[in-house]
Amino acid sequence: MDRLSLLETLIVALDEGSLNRAAARKSMTQSAVSQHIKQLETLMGHQLLHRTAQGVRATRSGELVYTHAQRLLGNFDRMTAELDQLQDSLSGDFRISVNSFLGRHLIGHMLVELDQSHDDLNIILRVEDRLVDVVRENYDLAIRTGRLGETDGVGRRIATMETVLLATPAYLDQMGRPESPEDLKRLKYIQHHEDQTNGFFPLSRGGEQVLAPIRVGFTADDPDLIRHAVTNGTGYTRMPLFFVKEMLDAGEYERVLPEWDAPDKDVFAVYPSRHGVDRRRELVIEGVVATFEAFRHRQPKPHLRAVGA
Repeated sequence: MDRLSLLETLIVALDEGSLNRAAARKSMTQSAVSQHIKQLETLMGHQLLHRTAQGVRATRSGELVYTHAQRLLGNFDRMTAELDQLQDSLSGDFRISVNSFLGRHLIGHMLVELDQSHDDLNIILRVEDRLVDVVRENYDLAIRTGRLGETDGVGRRIATMETVLLATPAYLDQMGRPESPEDLKRLKYIQHHEDQTNGFFPLSRGGEQVLAPIRVGFTADDPDLIRHAVTNGTGYTRMPLFFVKEMLDAGEYERVLPEWDAPDKDVFAVYPSRHGVDRRRELVIEGVVATFEAFRHRQPKPHLRAVGA
C-alpha cells in the first residue's frame, strides 16, 4: 500500500469523524479503513486517532500528520496538473456551487474578479443552500461549510471559520444573561438548517469541553434571515465572527457566554475526483483560501494568479 493512499484514508476518516462513513466514501470496508490507519500508525510510530463510541478524532500526532498530509496530497495534485499538458489552459465553463452565505458575503466577489482576469474562462456560479452531488449533477467544484453531505465526490478541508454565540443586549436584558452553559436552555436558539444540534451544543473553555443544552426556537436556511431574527430579539444564534465583528464592536450584538468558545466551522472543497486535476479548480480553491485568510487577518485580498504561473 503506497503512503499517499494511507494518508488519504486518514484525511477522509478525520473529515468524516467516523471510520464507517470513511469506508462508505472510499468504497471500502470498515475493516480495510482500520487496517490503513493501523499501517499508517505503525509507519509513523505514533497513535493518530482516538477511537470512541461516537466516532474518531485526531490525537495531537494525528493533527500534525493530517496537516502535512493535506499539503502533500495538494502538492501531488498540483504536480500532476503541471505535468498534464491538456490542462494547461484556464478556459472553458467551470461550474461551482456555493451556499448563499459564502456566495453573497465572501466568495462571490472574488469569483467575479477571477473571471474578469481570465478572458477564456467562464465561471458558472450557483448560489444555493443545498448539498449538491458534484458527480451526478456535473459540478466542477462545491464549497461547503459544516458538513460534506452525501456525495460521490472527493472532499478536503480548506479553511475554518471562528464562530461565536450572540444576541442583542435587549434580549439578554429581558431573558437574563446566562452564567453557565446550563443556563442556555432558558433562551431560544436560532438555528441554521445545516447545524442540527440534537438538543446539545459543544462549548469549550481552556481544556474543558461541555455539551450545553439547546432549546431551538427557530430554524432557517438564510443567514441574513437568521441575523434579522436575532436583531428583532427572537433569540440567540451562532455566527462566523468575521460576519458580525463590526456589530459586536458597535454594541449592536453581545456575545453570549463570552468566556466559552463555540466550535470552529469547517469549510470544504468538494469535487468529482482526486485524479484528472483541473488547474481552474486549484486556482479557485487558492482564491477561496486566500479570501478566508484576508478576512482572518483583516488584510486586503492578495492578487490571485494561475497555479504554476
